[in-house]
Amino acid sequence: MTPKSDDTTVRAVNAMTARWVRAAVGERGTVLAAAGVWPLLALLATPAAGPARAELSTALGTAPEHAMDEARALLATLDAMDGTAAAAGVWAARSVALRPEWRARLPEGALGELTGDAAADRAALDAWARRGTDGMIERMPVAVGPGTLLVLASALLLRTTWETPFAERPVRPAEGPWAGRTLTELYRRTEDDAGLRVHTTPDGPLTDARVAGTGGLDVHLLLGPERLPGGTVLAHGVAALGGAYPVAPGAEGNGPGLALSSVPSPHGRPLTELSTARWTVDADHDLLRWPEVFGLGAVVRASAGHFPGIATRPLAVSAARQTATATFGPLGFRAAAVTAIGMRAAGMVQSPPLHSRLVTARFTRPFGFLAVHRASGLVPVAGWVTDPDPYPAV
Repeated sequence: MTPKSDDTTVRAVNAMTARWVRAAVGERGTVLAAAGVWPLLALLATPAAGPARAELSTALGTAPEHAMDEARALLATLDAMDGTAAAAGVWAARSVALRPEWRARLPEGALGELTGDAAADRAALDAWARRGTDGMIERMPVAVGPGTLLVLASALLLRTTWETPFAERPVRPAEGPWAGRTLTELYRRTEDDAGLRVHTTPDGPLTDARVAGTGGLDVHLLLGPERLPGGTVLAHGVAALGGAYPVAPGAEGNGPGLALSSVPSPHGRPLTELSTARWTVDADHDLLRWPEVFGLGAVVRASAGHFPGIATRPLAVSAARQTATATFGPLGFRAAAVTAIGMRAAGMVQSPPLHSRLVTARFTRPFGFLAVHRASGLVPVAGWVTDPDPYPAV
């Protein structure tokens, strides 16, 4: 029986999320899922040796000898959560003789084969990505070619329906980065505090609006002081979940984006109106851009093998990427991520990793979001919203 993931693993994944958002989130909209990266790195840490083992252990925040067991437990916990599905896959070329002890500790049913037919292998891996994300992610984020000996991948899918749905209406902001655009505003008025809190961070107040889902998943919308970088806003949001900062009710009106007013009411009870834009964000991440976040510095050096516990053949990482998407609508939230690590033979000159640039419009007043498993506090998905949906033309 696979053990349940514990609080230590939750804290380790959330810590990776905080480091990643600080390093990766800038002025462009994005979404990322450290919960999809962490178990793959754990599958590599246990069989790793030398500097690679030390770097991966530091990035994971756990002892490498236990990492594979913790990866299986995390994947099982994610898959058992309300509104969340998770899976892992490992595909090895026929020429790679995997060590039995590593094979035995892989997630059940994860192991597959690379046939050497690049087109067929690509089609099979793309189909796996689609199945694992209910079609939200169409393709495996790493390429498969003749030199690919091993691919490790994870698929993560989050779905929840709001306990209190939003209504939609057009809105045309008079000022700010969205001025002159007709957007789709989501709004609702309730008699509770709508999960509004204000955290006092070292960089100023942080408004946190928790949008509760019907299962075990919530989405926290985060608004910090103007000009505070998105990565800092999100990192403070993760820390706030762990109780790092003093907190006050949002009803006091002392946070960014909050205001107090009086409206006619037949019952006189306090009301809270929450409004936000409808949005979808997509991202493709090259994980090798941030070796300090993921412990992927030594593993890409192809002059020697780094994973003697995987196979007798020397292996090095050739690519590590994630494709992710998230949508916040009037009825609920959906997000998906596929993460993949490709490996090739070591002991040869390696080409520099490819890089891709995501170009989007810039906005001066974005907000962040964290998808949070309510019971454990795990943050499977985090992101930064800069471009809300337009209101559809009639």
